[in-house]
Amino acid sequence: MIASMKRISAWFATLVLGFALQGLAAADTIAVIGTGNVAGALGTEFAAQGHDIVYGSREPDRDEVTALVERTGGNASATTQAEAVAGADMVVLAVPGEVAAEVAGSLGDLSGKIIIDPTNRISRGDDGFMHYTMDTSNAELIQAAAPGASVVKAFNALSFRTMMEPGGAVSIPLVGDDADAKARVAELVSGMGLEPLDVGPLSAAHIVEGMLAIWINARSAGTPFDYHLRRTD
Repeated sequence: MIASMKRISAWFATLVLGFALQGLAAADTIAVIGTGNVAGALGTEFAAQGHDIVYGSREPDRDEVTALVERTGGNASATTQAEAVAGADMVVLAVPGEVAAEVAGSLGDLSGKIIIDPTNRISRGDDGFMHYTMDTSNAELIQAAAPGASVVKAFNALSFRTMMEPGGAVSIPLVGDDADAKARVAELVSGMGLEPLDVGPLSAAHIVEGMLAIWINARSAGTPFDYHLRRTD
């Protein structure tokens, strides 16, 4: 009986160690380009999942950036944008939508990396409502600027506050041409308590980007919501 219990204990310890090692092996270095609200929300949430966060900033020594690194915890650090992506597995472009493609093209060779694109390019029209302003999409422009990378559109249709405190079921539509890349981003989404939903290839990014215009217009009309897309069989 004692021998059996010892074998079970040894088996359980091996199992726990195996899971721990799997967790360590799964840790990525994620470069978050930008240090604003979205960057801080995603960087902090990804760090909580055990990933190493490197913020890329034009002024990495600013007091605000230092405070963000401390708030992020783990092995978080900050450096220049180009240096941040050099050793990264994933790159988050948490920058204004109108400069996202330009920034992507300035980061050097991003071949083999996953680029997470949470950006949008919308503006308020003469009718007072937000409108989508492109014939293509930011995601496709970013992919053209970094042809060797795998771009995944995600996190573009919710607030940074909801990223940190969902307060209920919130769906995160994902588009991209690399199934493996989307699966890895989906793991990050699930780790935040959000619901990943694969809605197709990168060519559908303009539809996902347009979802933010509706999201903002609803708030302006006094009917705020967060996306929860109900799965069916």
